[in-house]
Amino acid sequence: MAGKELNATSAALLGLLHEGPMTGGQLMAEATRRLGPYWTMTRSQVYRELPALAEAGLVRVGKPGPRASVPYTISANGKRAFTRWLNEPARIGQLRDPVALRTAFTDYMSADTLNDMFADATEQHQEALAEARAAAKDYSSEDPGAAAAMEFAVGYHRSALSWIKKRAS
Repeated sequence: MAGKELNATSAALLGLLHEGPMTGGQLMAEATRRLGPYWTMTRSQVYRELPALAEAGLVRVGKPGPRASVPYTISANGKRAFTRWLNEPARIGQLRDPVALRTAFTDYMSADTLNDMFADATEQHQEALAEARAAAKDYSSEDPGAAAAMEFAVGYHRSALSWIKKRAS
């Protein structure tokens, strides 16, 4: 990773480590809480990136604690790399939505399967929308940037619900 651009997962981990030292499990929990409504990370991604970040000198590895959990701390080089990443031009993400993908093949679905898919998707987006709205409200006073990012999730779920409503009619 030395001399290379950060990937989004590494950058997100460095951003989270600005809050203080965290173990892989704590980073995973914080990523789910803080980023989950609009950015997903898997446990395997987190545990793959942490050693690479350490090898590149972007994080420091602490002494193992209970159950061999290892705390990571962002280094000065990590803070500089994160700042460089923040200042790079951002590209939009590539959307991967399983409902939209299946919709491309509705000619091969029964009407019941299609209706069930849209009903399930509606329920999931409504739940996620409520969670994103609550998170945006919670962050509004403590972290305006996090609240603004949550608004992306709010807009995404609203848009998805509108799209489903048009397709399901």
